[in-house]
Amino acid sequence: MGKNLAQKIIEKHLLSGEMTPGSEISIRIDQTLTQDSTGTMAYLQFEAMGIDRVKTKKSVAYIDHNMLQAGFENADDHKYIQTVTSKHGIYFSRPGNGICHQVQLERFGVPGMTLLGSDSHTPTGGGIGMLAIGAGGLDVAVAMGGGPYYLPMPKVLKVNLRGKLTGFASAKDIILEVLRVLSVKGGVGKIVEYGGEGVKTLTVPERATITNMGAELGATTSIFPSDDITKEFLKAQGREEDFTEILPDADAVYDEEIEIDLSSITPLAATPHSPDNVKKVSDIGKIKVDQVAIGSCTNSSYMDMMKVAKILKGKTVHPDVSLVIAPGSKQVLNTLAQNGALADMVAAGARILESACGPCIGMGQAPRTNAVSLRTFNRNFEGRSGTKSAQVYLVSPETAAYSAICGVLSDPTELGDRIEITQPDSFMVNDNMVLAPAPEGNDVEVVRGPNIKEFPLNKKLEGDIDCKTLIKVEDNITTDHIMPSNAKLLPYRSNIPYLADFCLTPCDPEFPKRAKENGGGIIVGGSNYGQGSSREHAALAPLYLGIRAVIAKSFARIHMANLINSGILPLAFENENDYENISEGDNLVIENPAEQIQAGSLIKVLNKTNGKTINTIITLSSRQKDMILAGGLINYMRSMNN
Repeated sequence: MGKNLAQKIIEKHLLSGEMTPGSEISIRIDQTLTQDSTGTMAYLQFEAMGIDRVKTKKSVAYIDHNMLQAGFENADDHKYIQTVTSKHGIYFSRPGNGICHQVQLERFGVPGMTLLGSDSHTPTGGGIGMLAIGAGGLDVAVAMGGGPYYLPMPKVLKVNLRGKLTGFASAKDIILEVLRVLSVKGGVGKIVEYGGEGVKTLTVPERATITNMGAELGATTSIFPSDDITKEFLKAQGREEDFTEILPDADAVYDEEIEIDLSSITPLAATPHSPDNVKKVSDIGKIKVDQVAIGSCTNSSYMDMMKVAKILKGKTVHPDVSLVIAPGSKQVLNTLAQNGALADMVAAGARILESACGPCIGMGQAPRTNAVSLRTFNRNFEGRSGTKSAQVYLVSPETAAYSAICGVLSDPTELGDRIEITQPDSFMVNDNMVLAPAPEGNDVEVVRGPNIKEFPLNKKLEGDIDCKTLIKVEDNITTDHIMPSNAKLLPYRSNIPYLADFCLTPCDPEFPKRAKENGGGIIVGGSNYGQGSSREHAALAPLYLGIRAVIAKSFARIHMANLINSGILPLAFENENDYENISEGDNLVIENPAEQIQAGSLIKVLNKTNGKTINTIITLSSRQKDMILAGGLINYMRSMNN
């Protein structure tokens, strides 16, 4: 029986476990990446482990999130990351060098290798044939220290691409179509592997757009083959020696398959407020547009930017539209400046932002009240843009650029002939913004600003849990709800005590105060609790506030892992109807949870307020059971070393 791509790479890196879906495996990690929103905490945790130098083949720290320096906090964090990485053997990508996923793809990604990143869009690397997985910062810190990465063996879902894109349909429209078919929960517990003759029609940047937004499916990761197209991309980057062909066996077997006919795809848009709320642009109609933002790790490649420049050339942005463009990397920006495309953008009225995440994470460019904002980004959760009342639509660069000129949402098919952009034979390569670590780490002084605080640690699980339900929330609560990540709060990513005062405030402004007054408690949620970003702050802030357990219909993969790493019990309703049997303020009791966890997966929760007993399930491997009992991963590691 033949192997698929995912199985081949996992088998090569397998350290423990059986490759049967659902069973826990551990794999060796070749590369890691962090960004500055999650990186400060990851390096504080790495330091706590007492390991002198990283053990990976290459680890890179990027500065691309916290770029607005309205105070000392962000600059302090950047200096800390620069010095701590130099000391411990990690490469440092300076501010302005670009978005982590774009630069990693251009300069460091290697087909067939494993990549673990403290950012949920790390699967972008699957566009170059890597097994690239997003995780919490603590898991990345462990991997940097040479430890294995543990995960349930995913199922493998094949997306069979047939035909070829026509007209103004783009790679963004492909992944929007996949999201329309599968939903934001359709990839949970799965690796999405792309195959079929349509794969050969897509460039590496187009593939990366698709794997990037695979994160919105809830998938573990997404991956394309490493083939002749991959080789040409690496050759153009001056890295042909990094190429390895990786193809599925002709008789490869998959757990599930779906088929997408590329020739039938037309320009699409994800309408507010979910990436899977997808409709045809032509069906939505000519709604008035206030803002257009082009960029992000999804759509900021050279190929994307050149298409935008061609549409804008000789035109003027509509007077009612604010157009901002952020090229994904210094390489992209340099090339646009050299070939004149940047001048075409500026002449049309575009505002050029630095090569960073920017508006995608709410770091600037918040739309006006009740605005319609078209964005080439990957998430349109309510309030993520920085304006709660804004209506955010996710679209392709072609749709965004054409709509910016028209002033209304417009189908770029109206432009006529399809725009074809050819990949350069060689990209501009200049890695002068990447700093190599110090050869002798002992000579480096780690600089810590006053905003950098210690991270909270849980305690060993003992006795009963007897506390109140502090809040009850609905389905699809994101990490943006749990731990907001706007321009005002991002500077405090290394200050959990400060951040905790904003935990879950988009759902209830009184939550932090109530948690403190009650000495902690329990959160009750709906399905897909914790979707979105990999930020472990969405577990660390609740931990600081004394949260003992989260009871939900279901959990997003990364957030559930982060809760376990923090020693917070992730309990799933055995019967989802029992969600109705708990109200905010109810007194819940879990008798001797340590004993119940050791006995199995069934955890009984007594609602003392209404007298009902609720069955919940905790899904843990034997290793994770020990982690929960110890009070989280760091306590577990310390106990193992004693």
